[in-house]
Amino acid sequence: MSAPLIPTSHYAELAGREIHWLEWGAADAPVVIAWHGLARTGRDMDELAQHFAARGFRVICPDTIGRGLSQWSPLPDEEYQLSFYAKLANALCDELRLGRVHWVGTSMGGAIGMVCASGLFEPRMKARIASLTLNDNAPQLAEAAIERIRAYAGQPPSFDTVAELEAFFRTVYKPYGWLSDAQWRRLTESSTRRLPDGRVTPHYDPAMVKQFSAHDNDYLIWPHYDAIEVPVLCLRGAQSDLVLPEVVEAMRHRGPGALGRLQVIEIQGCGHAPALNVPEQLEPIEGFIRAAGR
Repeated sequence: MSAPLIPTSHYAELAGREIHWLEWGAADAPVVIAWHGLARTGRDMDELAQHFAARGFRVICPDTIGRGLSQWSPLPDEEYQLSFYAKLANALCDELRLGRVHWVGTSMGGAIGMVCASGLFEPRMKARIASLTLNDNAPQLAEAAIERIRAYAGQPPSFDTVAELEAFFRTVYKPYGWLSDAQWRRLTESSTRRLPDGRVTPHYDPAMVKQFSAHDNDYLIWPHYDAIEVPVLCLRGAQSDLVLPEVVEAMRHRGPGALGRLQVIEIQGCGHAPALNVPEQLEPIEGFIRAAGR
């Protein structure tokens, strides 16, 4: 019997907060946790989840606290940071009784994967992560790009119509690379909320940007990268302004790179960050995960 390609939706209280996730594939299959980027939702991982579920994997796609259908934090200064996100990931694995998992993370999701795989925040996560795929993420990010992201993420615009919001998304996320019209529409509809005045805006808590103001250098995580021992695949958008080539070169000589466990692939036609929605991006991840699983 083939694995179902329609996801199931779940909620649970994790670390004291209600967290939402979608689950794809057979319950007894090898597990992939696919974690989205900073101002996004788990629905960004639909194509990846469909790809892997059809090939014998169980895929878990959470909404980070403050994003999508997960609860907004009542303590934004304390909880919008990587250490708390790692606590949520550990609690999710406990909730689902997960042993070993393969982690695929876009941008912020990759950083969460790094701090989990290091075990420095949540020691039990180190043994749980069997492989780590970083989608345009690294242990050091370009300051200019961080400032750009902070500027648009901290003050999300609002629009009279969903069509206008879609046009905004098509502009700000143009570096994702090619998306079909249907994929742009789904990206928009799955990350839209309506304000009290009836206008529409991106579906996240603007206070999540406090990660940058309340926690200086939360994304400067070389000690975590250096502590990783599992295989790592780094996908870098060829035009990325967030992950610089010199940082990727440094990664080759430290942590898993020094152990011969780092692979780097440049994704042409993309900046920050590849959408993980076409075979040219999904098949290398699948090959990497299958090799790590062996």
